[in-house]
Amino acid sequence: MAYFICLFVCCFAGLMIGAQGTYGRYGYNQNRLPADVSAAGRQRPPVTYIRPGQGNIINLGAQAEVCKSRPLDLVFIIDSSRSVRPAEFERVKVFLSDTVDSLDISPNGTHVGLINYASTVNIEFHLNRHRTKAEIKQAFSRVDPLSAGTMTGLAIKTAMEQAFTEEAGARPENKNIAKVAIIVTDGRPQDKVEDVSAAARAAGIEIYAVGVDRADMKSLRLMASQPLDEHVFYVETYGVIEKLTSRFRETLCEEVRSDLTEDPCMCEAQIAFQKKIQYSIHEINSKLEDITRKVHQFHLR
Repeated sequence: MAYFICLFVCCFAGLMIGAQGTYGRYGYNQNRLPADVSAAGRQRPPVTYIRPGQGNIINLGAQAEVCKSRPLDLVFIIDSSRSVRPAEFERVKVFLSDTVDSLDISPNGTHVGLINYASTVNIEFHLNRHRTKAEIKQAFSRVDPLSAGTMTGLAIKTAMEQAFTEEAGARPENKNIAKVAIIVTDGRPQDKVEDVSAAARAAGIEIYAVGVDRADMKSLRLMASQPLDEHVFYVETYGVIEKLTSRFRETLCEEVRSDLTEDPCMCEAQIAFQKKIQYSIHEINSKLEDITRKVHQFHLR
């Protein structure tokens, strides 16, 4: 038994040293495990989890301005139903503001819109309304929760039919500007989301689904674009939702890294390091299963 434990420890140390030696000691997201393995080794759906008290999330800080995103038509769709307390709703607005801070907001860059929903859906502002970060963040600060209900499907339908239109500021198809929706919800939809989400994705809208607290994971997966482990996120409380800012910043930086002649924010190295860590964890799990099987066979003798 001691031999097997020693073998496992040696394998783990070797893999981690190899990963660090290749890519250096850059920050990485320890919370993002392989899509089918949880922290306890149990099977779980493809989703990125952020839990209170966990650190080591990628944080580019002031360097986010260097890693400019590709141009986007970006619409936030936020749940403000009764289950979202006023202080929690303020946290959501901070998350939105921090995410906008990492984007290239400009006439030829990213445009931002906001949909607020509960039992009703309110388009707070369209993509063509605000042209600077300061204007957008001021608009966020003025948004109030709507109270009862969770009509997520209706909110997605409204985004597709009214927010992502040229009349509302979405740029023409021939401009090849990506259409992105980020949905934030803490509950179970009271209407159907599968068909309307599929229609939105078919219309070219990339959907990210962020679940908080009691959010229904099945619904998040039905809404989100593929691959799910890159488009579905879960945080246990609104108190840690701001940590997802760095995850979205990483994603946007990854999208344009091939266009950069230099990489001052180390985005490419950080992403490569993450992938190396994920591969290492897969390797460790495989070796652990092999060790477990051998230990089991040893006890049967």
